Amino acid sequence: MVQIRTFLTRCSFLSFRNRRGMSTRNYQNAINSLNSLQSNAATIEAVRASGGRLSQFAIPEMVEYLERIGYTTDDLNALKVIHITGTKGKGSTSAFTDSIIRHTKPDWKVGLYTSPHLVAVRERIRINGRPLSEEDFTKYFFEVWDRLQANDSRKLESTPFMPGYFRFVTLMAFHTFLSLGVDATILEVGVGGMYDSTNIVPKPIVTGVTALGIDHVGVLGKTLKEIAWQKGGIYKEGVPAFSVVQPEEGMQVLTERAKELKASEFIITSKLPQIDKIKLGLAGAHQVGNALLAVHLAKTFLLDLDPEGVKDSFPQSFVDGLQSTRWPGRCQTVVDPQHSKLTWYLDGAHTIESLECCIQWFSQPGVGSPSDSTPGPFQRVLIFNTGGGRAGPSFLESVYKQLSLQLSQLGEEPASFFDQAIFCTNVTYADGGFKGDLTAVSLPPDDLAQLRTQHQLADAWSSIVPSFSKERIHVLPSVEHAIRIVHRLATEGESPVKVLVAGSLHLVGGVIEVSNLAEVAL
Repeated sequence: MVQIRTFLTRCSFLSFRNRRGMSTRNYQNAINSLNSLQSNAATIEAVRASGGRLSQFAIPEMVEYLERIGYTTDDLNALKVIHITGTKGKGSTSAFTDSIIRHTKPDWKVGLYTSPHLVAVRERIRINGRPLSEEDFTKYFFEVWDRLQANDSRKLESTPFMPGYFRFVTLMAFHTFLSLGVDATILEVGVGGMYDSTNIVPKPIVTGVTALGIDHVGVLGKTLKEIAWQKGGIYKEGVPAFSVVQPEEGMQVLTERAKELKASEFIITSKLPQIDKIKLGLAGAHQVGNALLAVHLAKTFLLDLDPEGVKDSFPQSFVDGLQSTRWPGRCQTVVDPQHSKLTWYLDGAHTIESLECCIQWFSQPGVGSPSDSTPGPFQRVLIFNTGGGRAGPSFLESVYKQLSLQLSQLGEEPASFFDQAIFCTNVTYADGGFKGDLTAVSLPPDDLAQLRTQHQLADAWSSIVPSFSKERIHVLPSVEHAIRIVHRLATEGESPVKVLVAGSLHLVGGVIEVSNLAEVAL
């Protein structure tokens, strides 16, 4: 099986190289080359079917790739890493941490690595808060690509010739940050922790786990205990290990993992009254916990590197950092610059827990519900998609349950909250094409062609809300089709239109792209 996997990966890559040629060294060519490393739907399904057993190869293979581009794992200690994982909030916590450190040490060069991206893959690798330029991305991309091509020696039979998409971008982030000599690196885990591609840094400065929940069950496990075991895999010997307050079964496992992996200490974040007085840069009540963890991580990090540099218990630079944090696509309100009556509410929430937080935010008075300043009337539209069609119906059940809970306090009926419900694919354009950076080959072709997931979602919504008329439910093949309906509502109707986009960060990115919101949203 390993030999077949390696052979097919190499053949696929060689076919791509011969087809495209490698003479052009521009950003678009880098994106095309990167997209050739994506795993298709069949490969992803094989990993799920294996129950994650292929994870045993993950770390040794990643170390081998790192060595092929000229580094050892010990070299990564120079990055001075804050390593962050969790089920929900790890991206927001990374953004808070990055902002605090940049405001506290404005003369430092701070690297931030996150995933996924919304519109451009360059967003994943940031220096001092800014994504790499197309020129720099292209430069570092081909430096890593060429090193892998030039060094074909492999220690493990299982190692494919070229790394997959996420592995490659992680290698590129390491290379970029080492080349630029960053003073600090905030490193967000991709999936899980124990076997994640980021988990090859031997000695981070501090590690942290955000709120746990059920996600990626095909790889991480079906129970909170199994998932906690994976997440706790980022804890390291001699390194402080943090966690937010977790459900009892998850906390028990994290405590055991910290002891097993010999963390220097295991700390559950304690409440800081100062945070309650700060208007955080990220909306939503759930962000308080993320900000709390970020403060603990940043303070531990700064005290380790510069014990005299943080003298106050809660410096003003921490306040400024929390207030200034920006993280697009998470509980984000964007007024459409081209349609004055149209407002977008963007949240890439894609787990039950994060969707509940999303609805808590959107249903608030002054956001998606009427208030003294926005009395209404207005139209509300839901645009929704999910990467896992089988989980989609349960996600919608959680959305409606949370909506019912929130609206019971406002005296509004949940069944009539949304005027339109749109279920579309993540395909960017109406002609079936993707923006280069948003290309996804992981979507099952039959599912996509028949809109199977979208029909499942529409049927689920009809079942959950029987009074919602079929004429107001739309199953559409692309983001552009969905935007056309929204624009028609905004131009033909008299009342303002509020659109909640949720269920997938890729969907949010497509909406930003097609609606030309990049300048105001990113």
